[in-house]
Amino acid sequence: MLKKPPKDDKWNSIMIEFDPKDVALAFGLTLFAGLATGIGSALAFFAKRTNTKFLSVALGFSAGVMIYVSMIEIFIKAKDALCEEWGPRGGYWATTLAFFGGIAVIGLIDKLVPSFENPHEIHDTGEMEDAEKAQNFKKLHRMGLFTALAIAIHNFPEGLATFAAALKDPHLGIAIAVAIAIHNIPEGIAVSVPIYYATGSRKKAFTYSFLSGVSEPIGALIGFFVLWKFMNNITFGLLFAGVAGIMVFISLDELLPSAQKYGEHHLSIYGLVGGMAVMAISLLLFV
Repeated sequence: MLKKPPKDDKWNSIMIEFDPKDVALAFGLTLFAGLATGIGSALAFFAKRTNTKFLSVALGFSAGVMIYVSMIEIFIKAKDALCEEWGPRGGYWATTLAFFGGIAVIGLIDKLVPSFENPHEIHDTGEMEDAEKAQNFKKLHRMGLFTALAIAIHNFPEGLATFAAALKDPHLGIAIAVAIAIHNIPEGIAVSVPIYYATGSRKKAFTYSFLSGVSEPIGALIGFFVLWKFMNNITFGLLFAGVAGIMVFISLDELLPSAQKYGEHHLSIYGLVGGMAVMAISLLLFV
């Protein structure tokens, strides 16, 4: 857990130290979430067709976990930290601005990715049969590579979100890591399908899918080493509020649309409510 040494008058804020075990656990959870793209790649190879109903519920569940924990837990923790430093009014304003700042950052990243190569356009494993008939393998290969690159870019802030949450509260980090891991499975399919049928190489398709997921723990490490010297209540509060915004955007822009694309509308909503309920119960157990 986080430790708070005595106040430093120079900075007029509480500096935060980290237990190495907590750092290792946070990195491990981030690595697990990122490498779930490999699960999606494996499913693309060994399943003739995706179980779309199950995937719809799972993606809705993941969105429910991320939205609930962002608004009920992460936003509140960020507000408490900032209000401690800047007072109730100033802290609340800072939290709100950082929350929408996180949305703006991930939205800008999303905007910079061309729509026809956007990782949100997830493929069904059944599309392999159609892709196999495609004549323009060079274009198919290019699509797979750009999808891998786009997912890698998106995974940087996701990795930081998972890492920051796990560093603050390991139980919270586990829930978020599982939610993002579920989210990363269809992304692995999106990378491996076009590359496999453009090259005929399972190894190459899996490698690119794997590398797109590795960017998640890399993002966490870069964020940690850049910020850890400056980590205090203010830095933590702003970062956590931004993470909440990032996770809400991912849920509304990626997870729910993908869940509804894969299955019936009501299945994705049932998954959403189920994810919220499970997250609520898990938080209550650790009160």
